[in-house]
Amino acid sequence: MGNDMSLSLWFLLVGALLLVMGLTAGRVRRLPVTSAIIYLAVGVLIGPTALHAFHFNPLKQSETLELLTEAAVLISLFAAGMKMPVPVSPARWRTPVLLAFLAMAVTAAFMSAFGHYVLGLSPGAAVLLAGILAPTDPVLATEVQVRRAGDRDRLRFGLTCEAGMNDGSAFPVVMLGLGLLGVGDIGDHGLLWLTRDVVWATAAGIGLGVIAGRGLGQLVWRLRASRHEDHLMDDFLGLGLIGIVYGASLLIHAWGFLAVFFAAVSLRQTELGLSGRRPDAYRLQTSEPDPGGRPPARRAPARVTDGSLVFKEQLERLSELVLILLIGGTLFLDSWSWRAVGTAAFLFLLARPAGVCLASLGTRTPWRLRALFSWFGVRGIGSLYYLMFAIQSGIPESVALELIHLTLIVVTLSILCHGVSVKPLMARFGRAPHPGTASSDARSPATAARRRDAETSAGRR
Repeated sequence: MGNDMSLSLWFLLVGALLLVMGLTAGRVRRLPVTSAIIYLAVGVLIGPTALHAFHFNPLKQSETLELLTEAAVLISLFAAGMKMPVPVSPARWRTPVLLAFLAMAVTAAFMSAFGHYVLGLSPGAAVLLAGILAPTDPVLATEVQVRRAGDRDRLRFGLTCEAGMNDGSAFPVVMLGLGLLGVGDIGDHGLLWLTRDVVWATAAGIGLGVIAGRGLGQLVWRLRASRHEDHLMDDFLGLGLIGIVYGASLLIHAWGFLAVFFAAVSLRQTELGLSGRRPDAYRLQTSEPDPGGRPPARRAPARVTDGSLVFKEQLERLSELVLILLIGGTLFLDSWSWRAVGTAAFLFLLARPAGVCLASLGTRTPWRLRALFSWFGVRGIGSLYYLMFAIQSGIPESVALELIHLTLIVVTLSILCHGVSVKPLMARFGRAPHPGTASSDARSPATAARRRDAETSAGRR
């Protein structure tokens, strides 16, 4: 945080903000802005833009910020994976996979061209900027993501699943940019990069996550089924799985973000599959009062994903608060250059929509959904992590300063633009009937009448 603000004052600020947000949570939900905008406003107010109570220097403190953003993204990815509907089917996951890989790649290509030909960056710096800005964010996009485990909303599911995957699928673009800058090794004609960073790291990350999540799910099921007890700490199990999977990914040079997300998806799918076969396997059977007068035993959560999801979401909210305060504390008045604002406009209005449109060709995704997918490509903590990762990898200071300037403004504008528009757009989307659902019948009285008649006849039979 720098020398401008003592540690005691920083704790007072965070503590006071937590209390205020906790006491006014209901009113904040009714405001036309998100909590992220409130955190950003406080950070800007006490930062160098206004009061100058503190200034966070991302270049000098890149190691600290890398660790903070890395932890925040991992927790958010795991929480997102635990809320994914199951079973996993190609039909349901087709659109999110196309968004996470194809749309991200197209967006990165557009941003690379913009960075090189418009901003005048070197090819390596332009590709690196594209890798930093192309992926959507799992931390700041909570307003447009799945709200609860098993949420079937197509828009929320698609955006959550995309953010869970493309925080890992963007890593090859970042590594390519680093290689072109001479920081990393991409091999002759990029062959090493293609085999190691694209094929192996992606496949190994997904495979490791699936195996680890399934293994933990089966182990917990057997323990609870055999003992009929719940002396297991679900929070620790979830955090432990994150640590094991991410650590193993680093050892085998796989993409850890992909591994953690798929570990959570696999864990949830395994637990729901097993508990579906034996619904009472995870639950304590004691329902009678104890002879000593003690109350009956508490019925335990049936799954690790149920028991630890709330804890992970609280950690996610805390990390969001701290990191957005830091973003506000990095901004000066002269940070708002046309160069940075133009980059954000090109990303939000051209590159992202082009990626979504090309990725959704040949699918049956309604145009209304495509438009919402195009707009809600929220950029945030994931982009900051990639930026800090690049700085720690040893990119030239001049390149680092330019990327810091562009990335911070893009993230800030994403918080503002997407934060202001999310509630009205999601409310309108929520009221609109989904194609192919029962709500679409409301537009046709004859269809609705036929459905009621059929249901009445079925009831009589």
